[in-house]
Amino acid sequence: MDEEHPDVLTIGRLAHRTGLSVRTLRFWSDEGVVPPVARSASGYRLYDAGSVARVELVRTLRELGLGLDEVCRVLSGRSTVAEVAEAHVAALDAQIRSLKVSRAVLSTVATRGSTAEETALMNRLARLSAAERKQVVDEFKEEVFGGLDVEPHVRDRFRAYSVDLPDDPTPGQVDAWIELAELVRDPGFRARLRTWMELNTPVPGQGRPPGASIWWARQVVQTVAAARKRGVAPEGPEAVGILSELFGDTGRAAVLRSLEAGIEAGAERYRTLVARVRGQDASPDATEELEWLARALRTADRA
Repeated sequence: MDEEHPDVLTIGRLAHRTGLSVRTLRFWSDEGVVPPVARSASGYRLYDAGSVARVELVRTLRELGLGLDEVCRVLSGRSTVAEVAEAHVAALDAQIRSLKVSRAVLSTVATRGSTAEETALMNRLARLSAAERKQVVDEFKEEVFGGLDVEPHVRDRFRAYSVDLPDDPTPGQVDAWIELAELVRDPGFRARLRTWMELNTPVPGQGRPPGASIWWARQVVQTVAAARKRGVAPEGPEAVGILSELFGDTGRAAVLRSLEAGIEAGAERYRTLVARVRGQDASPDATEELEWLARALRTADRA
């Protein structure tokens, strides 16, 4: 304690009272955040009880991530704590979203055992802006849906179709978006899905194409799933009755073409990924049920 100023603290005593290092306090003092209230005859910095409270406030604000410039604005009254806190909440939200994306990419890399080139591509796809993601989907829509001869209400539905990440996506949604973006950018996938769409989209003035119900009515999948659970073989006689139940007198060859086109295109995987990106509860992947159905149809066709 300085004899000329019995009510003040040296920087060493202030460090002892606050638990901070002398080096930190000296730096804060030099920056004007915690200025000394006086100087001793020897020129040493002196502080008082108010300085202790000021140090505690500075420490709290620093622990919350505020920079020294922001701390100075708060202490000088140029900004309120609430105003600075609001700005930091927004910044932290953005940082959290970025960290979630990084975590999702790294998790996917670890699961796939990706190369450096694949990792770079996944990271780029995950960090596309909303406008860039929309462009990817719009290009996909034009190639797959564009020019289809459909009723106006169906065309409107195609135009309104969108797939995008929410503002605060989960790691699972980011992971699904990475895979979906890779898929819809693949020219081969686009061509296969276009073929599938042509076989399954109703033409104006006509009914639903044969086999379209496989994809739009989940009861088809549920019926096959129940048969598989009972151990019914697709080549067996019981499978013939199931086909009659599902399709009646519908042309089986057209149904099989539609089914094989969807399986080849990976339509089930695409459907599942879209639901995951949107945060929806997707029905389980039905690829095994559809493959069972295709085998049953081929067997019936040869009979």
